[in-house]
Amino acid sequence: MRCPACGSPDTQVTDTRLFDDGLEIRRRRRCLACERRFKTLEKIELSLPSVVKKDGSRCDFDSAKLRSSMALALRKRPVAYDIVEQAVRSIEEQLAASGEREVASQFLGELVMKALRRLDKVAYVRFASVYRSFEDVSEFQAILAEVGPRARRATGGHASKASPSTEAGSGGKTKPAQPTSSKRIRRVQ
Repeated sequence: MRCPACGSPDTQVTDTRLFDDGLEIRRRRRCLACERRFKTLEKIELSLPSVVKKDGSRCDFDSAKLRSSMALALRKRPVAYDIVEQAVRSIEEQLAASGEREVASQFLGELVMKALRRLDKVAYVRFASVYRSFEDVSEFQAILAEVGPRARRATGGHASKASPSTEAGSGGKTKPAQPTSSKRIRRVQ
């Protein structure tokens, strides 16, 4: 490694530290000629495939674009930046491990949806609504049923009406009546 001050190739490593779970190595160095100290960073460089879009055009994979689309879906959600970075890195590693030179944008979109589903269900629904181009309320309802509570999915979204005597037998507490599915959805035109 050449010294950035004098250009001498004679440098000595004085300290080495691992960062990012061993994916980066930071070294402190000292120039033997001019005694200046400087730092270097070694990072793994993944060879990532090109992305083939729906219209057949190709572009290089851009992790900044991936990060920004995930950040948009996660906007105002309680997910830490570090967790998003780990998800982006995980997607990059999956793409690199695929060994493919090209991947379809749909494949990349599905990887993002899986990551968002693990991170935050609201962000998953936001991303899915844009990615899958929802045009109908029923498509929203289907994806909400997919990520909703399991008990709700098992009953089909309908609350069963129990008799007051049954509810009173459970500790004397009565449960408020739950709305039925006859609720109307107001459409804005």
